[in-house]
Amino acid sequence: MSTYVAPVKDMLFAMNELAGLQEITTLPGNEEVSLDLVEAILDEAGKFASEVVDPLNPVGDKQGNKWKDGVVTTADGFKEAYASFCETGWNGMPASTEFGGQGLPVTVSTAVLEMWKSASISFSLCQMLTLGAVEAIAHHASDELKATYLPNMVSGKWTGTMNLTEPQAGSDLAAIRSKAEPRGDGSYAISGTKIFITWGEHDMAENIIHLVLARLPDAPPGVKGISLFIAPKFLVNADGSLGERNDLICASIEHKMGIHGSATAVMSFGDKGGAIGYLVGEPNRGLEYMFTMMNHARLNVGLEGVGVSERSYQHALAYARERIQGKIIGDKSGEKKPILHHPDVRRMLMDMKSRTEAGRAIAYYVAGCMDRAKSHPDADVRAANQRRLELLTPVVKGWCTENAQGITWNGVQVHGGMGFIEETGAAQYMRDARIITIYEGTTAIQANDLIGRKTAKEGGKSMQQLLADIAETGTALRNTGDAGMKDLADALGDGIAALDEATHWLLANYDSNPQAAAAGSVPFLKLTGIVVGAWLMARSAQIAAGRLDGADAGFYKAKLATAAYFAKHVVPEANSYRDAIVNGAAEVLALEEALF
Repeated sequence: MSTYVAPVKDMLFAMNELAGLQEITTLPGNEEVSLDLVEAILDEAGKFASEVVDPLNPVGDKQGNKWKDGVVTTADGFKEAYASFCETGWNGMPASTEFGGQGLPVTVSTAVLEMWKSASISFSLCQMLTLGAVEAIAHHASDELKATYLPNMVSGKWTGTMNLTEPQAGSDLAAIRSKAEPRGDGSYAISGTKIFITWGEHDMAENIIHLVLARLPDAPPGVKGISLFIAPKFLVNADGSLGERNDLICASIEHKMGIHGSATAVMSFGDKGGAIGYLVGEPNRGLEYMFTMMNHARLNVGLEGVGVSERSYQHALAYARERIQGKIIGDKSGEKKPILHHPDVRRMLMDMKSRTEAGRAIAYYVAGCMDRAKSHPDADVRAANQRRLELLTPVVKGWCTENAQGITWNGVQVHGGMGFIEETGAAQYMRDARIITIYEGTTAIQANDLIGRKTAKEGGKSMQQLLADIAETGTALRNTGDAGMKDLADALGDGIAALDEATHWLLANYDSNPQAAAAGSVPFLKLTGIVVGAWLMARSAQIAAGRLDGADAGFYKAKLATAAYFAKHVVPEANSYRDAIVNGAAEVLALEEALF
């Protein structure tokens, strides 16, 4: 089994050169953040990920969680690792200083969060859901609720969950039936069943704070009648101490394909009269409030795609370096060499490496947009970055997680038959990765958001501005006079043309033929991801080309190689997606229901 090593050098490159970390450290609120401090944080986080979190991953996979009479016991080592995680301040690192967090820029916390996700998606999910709940409470709850819950959630003493899904209400939240009845004292009695609740019950924290979507008695139908409530596992006394157990219980946990180390709970509220809950914000605005948490989670699930891809790549590379098997085609040395020398193994590893780097580049770039949208002193810059953030959030979630399916698949393939054997560990990454295209909104939901609210509804303005920015990079590459840069510019031009044509077709058909537009929505998302990935890889290559004479020449040489691979092997997929969007909708919809 390999050991995870955080790719700190590549992370710093993406943060500095693509996300614009140096500028971000000058924004209001970031005055105490320096590049040296960021590097030190990444080094320490990398050690914790390697030494503490990574060893938990196979243990959690093999042991899973144990459920008995509503109590969930985590796998060996999880409780102790979580305590250490919180004691060393990692849990609250991205949170506001107002509630005890470190308030670091999103760009910095993104790199650290990637490490936890690489080392163990299961372990990292507890922090991810907690921080998402923190965001929702911080933005929408009363000052009293914030004071009661946020300090302990930020520290990790208490954890948080998101309770949306019900047996009859998956992605269709309009079908939610859970009820909230006023109790006459400002609180509510919540009843109903929620499913797929990540870390809904466990033994790592003394309290679990559930955010629950439910309907008030006079609520209008559909999504406009959903409210958001806080329902703690243990009620909190006026002095902050824990009181009696609330009327909620984990009725069971799911048996899953992957992420075995994370308990996915069925939560039952109100079996004995009603779980006490507290309204967050105003009535009937719960879905709006929950989206604060969901958008946070969607960016972080996209980062899970990057993290598990990096881990699968490292695992496959370690195996390819040591496994001796077969004669190398064209090699006349007579030496026995590792399978890394086989051309097709190299192809798979290059594909894994280049797609992972492109995903990291997009995720960190979007994190930089988030920091500027929040803190830049110029209102126009804030607005422009907010538009770019909104446009690319579904791409980060959808494209990075879809990429992870092929990357982890290749991770098994590099191992050959041994990849099919669980003891090698390669299959776990593939199994763990499978859920990330589904939870927090499937790829189709992300794609419909991209073509609808983010493109068609605004006449494609944000997409056209993005394409113009990408075209500027193409021009700059051509102006270098370097043949390699020209190749990247040509590939970028092909991608721009494909995405531009697909965008114009989408705008022409979205209102008049919505089913045809939706039939091409996922190809459109993948096309956008490829073109934006190619753009950021090309920018990386342009920077690397000027640094080949320094101490890190090998690193920059590798940057040029991965960018060239992406241009020659991944960008050509853009034309096939364009064709599927522009010419393929009729075939998607052609078959009568009875003929399936």
